[in-house]
This record gives sequence, structure tokens and C-alpha cells, in this order.
Amino acid sequence: MQNFAFFFPGQGSQSVGMMAGFEGLAVIQETFQQASDTLKTDFWAMVTEPNELLNQTQHTQPLMLTAGIATWRAYQQLGGTAPSVLAGHSLGEYTALVAAGALSFEDALPLVKFRAEVMQSAVPEGQGAMAAILGLGDDVVRAVCAESAQGEVLEAVNFNSPGQVVIAGNKAAVERGMELAKAKGAKRALPLPVSVPSHCALMKPAAEKLAEYLKSVQVQVPNISVLHNADVKSYTDVDAIKHALVQQLYSSVRWVETVQAIHQQGVAVAAECGPGKVLAGLTKRIVADMSCVALTNQTSINEFISL
Repeated sequence: MQNFAFFFPGQGSQSVGMMAGFEGLAVIQETFQQASDTLKTDFWAMVTEPNELLNQTQHTQPLMLTAGIATWRAYQQLGGTAPSVLAGHSLGEYTALVAAGALSFEDALPLVKFRAEVMQSAVPEGQGAMAAILGLGDDVVRAVCAESAQGEVLEAVNFNSPGQVVIAGNKAAVERGMELAKAKGAKRALPLPVSVPSHCALMKPAAEKLAEYLKSVQVQVPNISVLHNADVKSYTDVDAIKHALVQQLYSSVRWVETVQAIHQQGVAVAAECGPGKVLAGLTKRIVADMSCVALTNQTSINEFISL
């Protein structure tokens, strides 16, 4: 199979038992052990036993990176060939960069933990919020945000699929936006269970700290093209990659455009590499004739490799 893409999921796809389909694959355990040793945290316990740590941002981000890279390594070990292009949703962009050889796994782990910590500290708990708006066009959602902000921050931040846009900002502004969206005909307006209003202007202080941290992180030229969330472009310049990661913190995730751009490159097949099936579902809604397989267990990886 030629010309296929890999997509890496972000926060929200984590769950207890999410690696259960890979029992017997030593590379999965080894990758989790590497992450646990690097960050002095038992990530394997986090995905195998009910706990409160799983959904805490500073743990979720390195955990999702670990799960994505463990799945990627399993795919490689089982004989999978390299995709022609990679993309990751929000945090998943870091997983994509590790898979592409631009970041080492050892460097990426503390980097994403730092990212999570500065995001959490940028907005005091309870002051920010996010909500999914279903059934309205992108421009209508943008207009809802402009009208509901009332001097606070409220932005459309995740363009996940046609008719599914996430808004983020100050909590009161998000609540006003949800009400107005419903008044304008949204099918649903759902508050998201997150503690950080990601990808909006409230993250600019976090982005400044991330930029400073990234100065000391070694980034290589990726050996597989990675499309970035903030501008739907890929880079071979190391400084441009770092800038794209900084920009990503306070810019919207342009996922619809990302999948469309990859499809326009002649890619009709993709795989979601990591826990859950969120991106596989979105892909079908974005490009009807593009298939995306969720690699959630060893069987699905073997089936994808044999396509």
C-alpha cells in the first residue's frame, strides 16, 4: 500500500484498559516502562487500574504520547511500512513529531508534561471552559463567539468535522456562547469535562513559557512530513517546527482542513495510531471517500498492514 496517512489522537481518548488489545507485545510494556522511568510516574498502572490521575492534564498528556508511540512501535515491529504523511490532533502533534524522528521520545515526555503544567497554571481552575457545538456552520459559530464574548475571551478552537466545532474561553463567556448557539439552531451544545481552555488566547502566557522551554529542546528535520494544527503546513526548518508548536497552544486546531489537505495529496487511506476511535470517526465525516482504521489492538494493526 502506498500513500497512506497516520493520525495521532490527543487528550480525551484516554481510558482505563485502553491498551488491553496489545497483551503479549513486549514493545508496549517497554515503551510504558521507558515513560515511567523518564517521568518517575507509573503510567502502566494508570491505564490498567481505575484511578483519579488518568484525567489530570499533567498526566494525560505524557500518557497519550506514550500510548501513541507504543502503538507506533508495535506497528513497526509487526512489519508496518512508513506512512507518507502524519498529523496529530492537538497533543497528538507531538506524538506525530516523535514518530517522524523530529523529537526523541525521551525529550518529548518532559516537554509535554511541561506543556500540560503551563496550560493548567495559565488559567485558574474553574475560570476557563470548553464546549462542543453541534450542527452549526463554522462561520455561525465564529459569530456566536464574537457576540457572546462581551469583553471576555471566547473563540472557536477545534474545527473537528463539518458541524462539530469546539469553543473555548472564560467560563461565563462559554456559557453565554452555548445558550446563543442553541438559540441559533445548534443541535447540541455540550460542556466538555476539561480543566483547561485549550487553543484560545488565554493560553498565550503558557505559549511564552513553552517557547522558552523549547529553546533547549533538540529538534531534528522530520523524516516523514507532519502537517501542523495551526497552519496546516509541514516544515523542514527546525525553528519553524518550534514556532508551530508554540502557536498551536493559542491557535485553533484546523482538523477539517488538515484531513482535506492530506486527501488532496492523493491519500485515500489513513490509520488512527493510539487509543480510541475519535479521529477515525471524524475522518469519515470530513472526507466521505477516505477510510481511517483505528489501530486499537494487535489484530487491527495486522489487518491494516495486510491491506
